[in-house]
Amino acid sequence: MFQNLGENQVKEIINAAKFSIFFVDDFQMVTTKDIGSTEEIKKWCRFYDAEVYEDELISQFRCNGSDSYLSWIDNVLEISMEATDDFDHDYDIRICDTPEEVRQLIFEKNKINNKSRMVAGYCWDWIKDGKNNSEVHDIQIGNFGMSWNLGSSSTWAIDPESVNEIGCIHTCQGLEFDYVGVIIGNDLRYDNGIVTDFFQRARTDQSIKGLVLCQEKVPVKMRNMHSYTQLPVHCIDFFL
Repeated sequence: MFQNLGENQVKEIINAAKFSIFFVDDFQMVTTKDIGSTEEIKKWCRFYDAEVYEDELISQFRCNGSDSYLSWIDNVLEISMEATDDFDHDYDIRICDTPEEVRQLIFEKNKINNKSRMVAGYCWDWIKDGKNNSEVHDIQIGNFGMSWNLGSSSTWAIDPESVNEIGCIHTCQGLEFDYVGVIIGNDLRYDNGIVTDFFQRARTDQSIKGLVLCQEKVPVKMRNMHSYTQLPVHCIDFFL
C-alpha cells in the first residue's frame, strides 16, 4: 500500500508479474510507511507459492567502489563493531569546528564542476513562508544560517545556485556528488557511545509520523541512524 492506495505493493507486484526482481537493503528505512523488507517479500512469495532466488550485490560504484569505506562508516556510527576501522582509498575527510567552515569548503569545491553540496540531519523545521526563498534561513546555528533546498525546483542537485541551500535525506537519497558537507543535528550525539534520538527531529519531518507508537518494534539503532549512514555515502569525499 502506498499513501492509502492499493492493498500491499509487494503483494501486488508478485501477483501481477511472472518474474519480479527486488533490490533490497533492510537497513534503509526512511519512513514508518516503508515496506519491502526481505521477510515481507518472502511472506508473499509463500502466499503465492512463488520460487525465491536470493543473491547478494557485493559492491557498488559510489564512494569510489570502496566496500571498506562503507564498512568504516558502519564502524564509526557503531552500527556494526565488526566493521573495519580503516579503508583502502584516499579520501578527503575532515571534521570542522564550525558550519561556516564546512560551507566555505563546499563553496570552493563546487567551483570545480558544480558537484558539491551541503546536507544535514532533519532537525530544523522547514519554514513554510521560505520554501521558495533561500534568504529565509531554516537552519540557524549561532551566526550561521542557511535555507533548506527550495520547493520551487525539482533539480536541486544540479541547479548552480542550489549550493546556497542545504539538502536533507529525502532530497539527496539516490543522488551522487563529489563532495558533501554533513551537518549533524541533535538527533545524533555521543554519550559513552552513539546515541540516536528521533524526538530531536523537526516537527515538519513527515517521516517520523507514527514512530512514537511503534518505537518498541523499531531497533534503537535503526530509529534515526539511516540518515547518517546515507548522507556520507553519496559522495567521493565529505566534510563534517
